[in-house]
Amino acid sequence: MANITTTVRNILETTPTIARSMLSAASDDLLDFRDAPDAWNARQVLSHLAEGEITDWMPRIELMLSDAADRRFVPFDREGGFARYDGWRVPALLDEFERLRMANLARLDARHLSDDDLARTGIHPELGQVTLRQLIACWATHDLAHLNQMSRLFVRAIGPEVGPWKAFFSLLKP
Repeated sequence: MANITTTVRNILETTPTIARSMLSAASDDLLDFRDAPDAWNARQVLSHLAEGEITDWMPRIELMLSDAADRRFVPFDREGGFARYDGWRVPALLDEFERLRMANLARLDARHLSDDDLARTGIHPELGQVTLRQLIACWATHDLAHLNQMSRLFVRAIGPEVGPWKAFFSLLKP
């Protein structure tokens, strides 16, 4: 992936390790904390990340690199992982996410993407035409956003215990 920045590649590779560091020692109360009634908890975010490894990123990349005349993406079920991984314990789900991600990175690396490859396009169901370069950058950005989301959940779950220091944390302000 010479044409994909080292930063993007490193994010994709290290996300499972960061998620493991954040989640492996967390209590069930922390893993199930929601900062709003309809918001996802950390366990659901992890399920969503794993599901994306199966049904989103690589299927779209492979479609974009194919000779298919129709390059419309199948819509991604953002909550599909909730059912697929229902009842899974977090350690097993972390293992699954890491296994899937490493397999996908190996598949991606084997493609030896060129600038021409990165310029190939697909059709997103909501956004229209997108390039492979944009999709891969989105994959890394998606990881970072969800790592941030899980961190924010933990801050908001534990934060009320900080007492007067609450004034110093923007994430604890209404």
